Amino acid sequence: QVQLVESGGGLVQAGGSLRLSCAASGRTFNNYAMGWFRQPPGKEREFVAAISGSAGTTYYAGSVKGRFSISRDNAKNTVYLQMNSLKPEDTAVYYCAAGSSMLLITTSKRADYWGQGTQVTVSS
Repeated sequence: QVQLVESGGGLVQAGGSLRLSCAASGRTFNNYAMGWFRQPPGKEREFVAAISGSAGTTYYAGSVKGRFSISRDNAKNTVYLQMNSLKPEDTAVYYCAAGSSMLLITTSKRADYWGQGTQVTVSS
C-alpha cells in the first residue's frame, strides 16, 4: 500500500512558477514509477509527466514539455513537479500517481495509487 500526499499548489500569475511536491509512504518507493496528472475544470484527467523508479527516464506531455520538469528524491520518498512559464490553460487539479511501470502511466494513463490532488490556478 502506498499513500500519496501532494502539496505546493496555489494561485500564480501567468508566466510564473510553482513547484509541486508529492510525499509517499512505504519503504518501496523506488520500485514505483511516479507520475503527475491533471484535471482542468470541466475536462477529463490528462497525463502530464512521469519518471522511472531510478529517475533515469522521464516523459512529458507535449503541452508541458520544455516548461515542466519532473524529478524525485528516493531518499525522501518524494517526487516533484517544477512548473515554469505557467499559462492560464495549466489551471487544474494536479494529482500525483504511483504505478508499477512507466508503461502503465505513460501509455495506459493509469496508476496503482493516487493522491488527493492539489489545486493550481494560473491567472491571466
